[in-house]
Parts: sequence; C-alpha cells; structure tokens
Amino acid sequence: MKKGDKASISLKKILLLGIFIIFIFSAVAFAANNKINSIKIEYSNGESIQVLTGKTKVSEILDENHILVLPEEYIYPSLESEIDDSKTIVISKEEIKKQEIATVEETKGMEQLLQDYAPIVEKIIVEQEEIPFETVTKDISNGASSVQNKVVTAGQNGIREVTYKVKYKNDVEIERTEISSKVIKEPVTKVVQVQVRTVSRSARRTSAVSYGNGTWSYSESDLDLLCAITAQECSSSYEGALAVITTACNRAVSSKWMSRGVDPLSQYMAKGQFCYSIDNHWMKRLNGNYASHVKQAVVDALNGKRNHNYLSFRAAGTASGENIGGNVYFNPM
Repeated sequence: MKKGDKASISLKKILLLGIFIIFIFSAVAFAANNKINSIKIEYSNGESIQVLTGKTKVSEILDENHILVLPEEYIYPSLESEIDDSKTIVISKEEIKKQEIATVEETKGMEQLLQDYAPIVEKIIVEQEEIPFETVTKDISNGASSVQNKVVTAGQNGIREVTYKVKYKNDVEIERTEISSKVIKEPVTKVVQVQVRTVSRSARRTSAVSYGNGTWSYSESDLDLLCAITAQECSSSYEGALAVITTACNRAVSSKWMSRGVDPLSQYMAKGQFCYSIDNHWMKRLNGNYASHVKQAVVDALNGKRNHNYLSFRAAGTASGENIGGNVYFNPM
C-alpha cells in the first residue's frame, strides 16, 4: 500500500472518532438539559405501561408514545397539564378524582406523610377531678379483746378544678401540662373508732336464771356479764369483789329491792343503780377480761357465800360505812 493511501485511511479514522466524540457530548448535554422520567400510563381497560421520556407535558408524552384519547374517555392530569409527582397518567371511562389515581401503596404513603406532618393543635381545657379522702383510726378499746369498728365520720371525696394545656396531633392527645388548679370542695376525713364491742342490754341475757336453796345458776354468757360488772365496781381484791356481788344478792332477796329484780344480775341491770346503766366501761371487761379472783368471788356468792349484810355502797370518802376493798358499804335509811 502506498504512503498516500495509508494517510487517507488514518484521516478517515480521525474524522470518525471526532464525530463519535461530538455525538457523545451532545447526548450527555441533551440528557443534562432534558431529565428522563419513568412515567406510568394506565389505560381504561385496566392495562398499564411504563415509558421513559424527557417530556413533561401530558399531551406530548402521549403523542410521543402514539397514544390516543377517545372522546368518551377522561384523562388525569389534563392534556395541557405538566406531569405531577405521581409520575402517572390515568385514562378512564369515568370521571376520576385525584385520590383515586395513586396506587394503594402510594395512597398509604401519602396518608402516612400527611399524618407525620399534621399540625399540632393546642387547647386549654378545664376538668374537675376527685380528691380521695383519708382515713383516720382511733383506738379507744383500752386493749380489750372483743372490739368492733365504728365509723364516727363518713369520708367524702373532695373536688378540685384543674386547667390543662393539651396538645393534639391528628385529633390524638400527645401531651398534657397542668397550668393551674384550685380546690372547690375539701375532702372529709373518714374517722373510724375501735371500741369495745357493744352488747345490747335488752338482749344480753341468753337464758333464764334458776334459783334454789339460796343459790343462783346462770348461763356462761350471763356469768361473764356478772363478772364484768363486778370487776368494774371493784377488782382490787377477792373480798372487794365479793362485797359487790354480795350487795346484789342481798337486794335480790330483800322485799324493798325485789321490784328491781329477783336475782343478782337483774339488780345489776336496774336503772341508775350499778355501773351497768351508768356508763359503758364494764364492756371492756367482757369475755374474761377480769382477774380470776373476781370470777371466784362471783361464783362463791351465787352459791350462797356472803361477806356483809348491806344493801348499798359508794366509793370510799363519799359516804360513811364499812370499807371493803375501797368501797364503803351501808344500809340506806
């Protein structure tokens, strides 16, 4: 091959390479100036296609892809519109709404987006709230074994009025801050009193007393009551306790005192005579809360033992008479 022919071939290669480089740069410049989008086109029959285009106007995209819209068909976005962020063109035989265009996934994504960027709304609200009452227990049983609880004062909840600043997002409360509060009704404290178990005086005796040969016989509960009253009147010694129950026994067989009862317990329970009807202190001695010598003195007296012949007594220093166990015994005029 001649040198001239070789030079001609080399020149052609250079020219072709130059043209190729110019083409590449032109394509890059075109792509830079014309963004390529992937557009989804949905037909009225349910079919869809995906196309690549640098066009942004709906009519141009359809023309570019040789797609015709029939007179009875609707299109979204409109032919003269620019393609929107959904990157979707919908052709339908029914009029379509914007929210119907996106796929289910896109719709869910939009809803989530709206929720995430929903505005926060603040409201001032006023509510009434209960103030729980407190309970206080007072023990006045003095260590008695048989006690009961008595409600002295019923508890009542109070009311306070509270002002809150509440923040909502998507109608859901997300934050609550107390601004102020005021009490509009004070709570009432419940007071419970622990006291000696109350025994009904009218129903205390459980069985009739029996009497014979100068002795009385009682049920266990009535004997316990006799001992409790005796101990309250005097429990310092056996002789003192025996003197108290002897007085009741003497009255039970005395014509002057029989109107108040024909047995010692009835005499004890007569109005205004012994501690039974004067106060309730004897109740704390029920259920065996007394010294053994008190019970022994009562049992002995019920079986006929006596240590005086008197019908009345008072505390020492308040009357004249015989002092037995701290009480002065005498016969009234």
